[in-house]
Amino acid sequence: MAESDGAHQGEPDGYRVPIHQSVTLHHLMMGVPRALCIVIWTGVVALSFPLRTWYAIPLGLFLHAVSFAAAKRDPQFFDVFRRAVAYRIFYRV
Repeated sequence: MAESDGAHQGEPDGYRVPIHQSVTLHHLMMGVPRALCIVIWTGVVALSFPLRTWYAIPLGLFLHAVSFAAAKRDPQFFDVFRRAVAYRIFYRV
């Protein structure tokens, strides 16, 4: 039994498997959670191009900047927000 590092003594070879960092990190697009980024920019495109309401673009940039700041502080904020919205205060018996 060959020991590659001293931190895991007593474990057989192959017991610990190295995992790539991208498996454990959150999926962010442009610094914002992927699902939220898609929702924001799909809404901007849906308002901007067919309706020719260009004020949606600064609104989208503002929402993206706020989401970026929140994701920088806590990358799981959107997942927690979705669960909080789905949480029911009153359950029928």
